[in-house]
Amino acid sequence: MSDYVIKVENLSKSYTLLHQQTERYTALRDVIAHNVQNIGKRLVGNYTNGTTPTREEFWAIENVSFEIKQGERVGIIGRNGAGKSTLLKILSRIVEPTKGRVHIRGRVASLLEVGTGFHPELTGRENIYLNGAILGMTRTEIKRKFDEIVAFAEVERFLDTPVKRYSSGMYVRLAFAVAANLEPEILIVDEVLAVGDAQFQKKCLGKMGDVAKEGRTVLFVSHNMAAIGQLCESCILLDQGRLKTFDQTEKVLQKYLATNDEEQDFIHLTDDKVRQGSQEVKFDWIRLQNFTQMPCRQFSIGEDITIVFCIKPNQSYQDQKIKVAVEIRTLDGIQLCNIVDTDSRFQLGTLAQSETISVCIKDIRLYPDTYYLSFWVGSTTSTEIFDYVKDCLSFEIVDGGKLTTRLLPRSAGLLFLTPEWYLLSKEIV
Repeated sequence: MSDYVIKVENLSKSYTLLHQQTERYTALRDVIAHNVQNIGKRLVGNYTNGTTPTREEFWAIENVSFEIKQGERVGIIGRNGAGKSTLLKILSRIVEPTKGRVHIRGRVASLLEVGTGFHPELTGRENIYLNGAILGMTRTEIKRKFDEIVAFAEVERFLDTPVKRYSSGMYVRLAFAVAANLEPEILIVDEVLAVGDAQFQKKCLGKMGDVAKEGRTVLFVSHNMAAIGQLCESCILLDQGRLKTFDQTEKVLQKYLATNDEEQDFIHLTDDKVRQGSQEVKFDWIRLQNFTQMPCRQFSIGEDITIVFCIKPNQSYQDQKIKVAVEIRTLDGIQLCNIVDTDSRFQLGTLAQSETISVCIKDIRLYPDTYYLSFWVGSTTSTEIFDYVKDCLSFEIVDGGKLTTRLLPRSAGLLFLTPEWYLLSKEIV
């Protein structure tokens, strides 16, 4: 007998989309003529108001099958609209599938949206009991776990305040605390954790790891690939409602990032890429790595980012000495730096063949955000540009890493600095 706790067989879910056809502009004479026409159609019994919408069948999930065993930590990833949330709603029994079957063994606790299962007029204390009852817990079980839930959520001061006055972060803290501490056999968590601050997110990841160690099952949806890699041992990749792969997390993340133009750690620069220059020397491919030399595009503050790229000459190249540069700019186009090889006493010289170069940016100190990389190669003796590819690859800084657990909003600045601090003796007056 299989030891699965979740078994999905040929699961599909469809929705009907309505498309209303409207005209850009209608003159008064058109309205009058249209109404007269409708009166005539009513008289002959063939009336229609002319605005019947067209229908389209949309499959949010299509023919998905997999099994999850007890105690597994499974990530679910995919682009927006891939069907992740629909799948979780079916597993949580919120919506019914159109086709297929779902077998679940054990009690399920779901955290899918901010405030799910909470009544806004009730206090935090009352909602703990309400949410616990929804999850199938007895009052005795909830009371036994009550203090642990409150301590984890860090909402002691607001426990007797109606939750309609809670911030989204407080909502999430309390909802996750209830779901994780009431000992469900299966814990399902959607991207809702992104609402919390960095410190609480780390706390939640640790709690989900503890839940799995206790033999319970965790399903985790996130766009944070670093969090998926840290927590999940296996991963499901969805694409347009279909299951693309279900394998070890590292393999699935590599496949996902390699096929996502906006979120990849490797790019092959084909001729159709937007680029400038004479192309006498060209960038062939570019890859991002972490300090373990593993492909990666998400980093913490203080980590080392390694950029590896290959450049190659073509037949028109005349043995000129070259220099190479890497530019980093923000998501909104602010140029942060222009890293040139000669500034680091590195000189490539001339090219006889394709060369692979590694550039290591140590101890990155940028605030959490997305940053774009551009690559330039040209002559050392003239202003000639051989190749320039702008914003062809991006990386993310996702948290404070080992340096800090405090909330790091993008609005705080660009550079994260940790200077030396000293307490000087007070001057005696």
